[in-house]
Amino acid sequence: MTPHPTGALLSRYARGADGVDEATVWALEAHLECCAACRAALAGAVDPATVALLDEVAVRIGAGVAAGPGPARPRRLRRTGVAARTVRWLAAAAVTVLAAVACEKSFASMPSLVLLVAPMAPLLPVAAVWSRHTDPAWELVATGARAGLWLLLRRTLAVLLAVTPVLAVAGWQTGHAPARWLLPCLAFTAGSLALGAAIGVDRAAVALALGWSAAVVLPSLAGQRLPGVLDSAAWPLWTGVLAVCVAVLLARGAGRRAGPGRP
Repeated sequence: MTPHPTGALLSRYARGADGVDEATVWALEAHLECCAACRAALAGAVDPATVALLDEVAVRIGAGVAAGPGPARPRRLRRTGVAARTVRWLAAAAVTVLAAVACEKSFASMPSLVLLVAPMAPLLPVAAVWSRHTDPAWELVATGARAGLWLLLRRTLAVLLAVTPVLAVAGWQTGHAPARWLLPCLAFTAGSLALGAAIGVDRAAVALALGWSAAVVLPSLAGQRLPGVLDSAAWPLWTGVLAVCVAVLLARGAGRRAGPGRP
């Protein structure tokens, strides 16, 4: 084919490529993409009846657009994203801790509800900040270059910075040493992240909260006494659990960085 197609070839192509082989059609279309003069010649080669039909369709579409409703105003995004749901879970955690303080002050015979609730306080907010069901941008976040363990740790730190002051006030009001509520809180948070590598952070957090409630909270309330794991003598145990969970997280992060396809 010559650098510019002939008028006869353009005419056959305009009629539906009658008698033109596929290789020629491919070469012609590639040329038309970069040659305005040949595109103009092709427009003049179109059958007049086809041109009239296209003009009529354009007029009808224009009339329909003009007679239809105006462009819709952009709707505000509903506050159903990760931030809004996390705030709700943080508020629920704060209310639960404050209610535990009120109950502990009102019913001195009951075991310390503040200590019983402290390990679970950050779990559901942590689940909310890393769940595909609560984050509308999950796919973008999970596949981004800065996603992964460090993004999870930053979000978890934000949750702890919001929950820890509430627990500190609760511990101060009820007279509990900081280590008695802080170590279990940190250990359960790290545990949810470490276990989340296998089953997902949201599932891990919910599972730990339910397991702690069933194995410790309910029996403690029924027996009217705190379990030994919340005594001062259990601080080394919680410290060890925290250290193991942190080690698992660091090993997971190192494995991800060394794995194929990771930035």
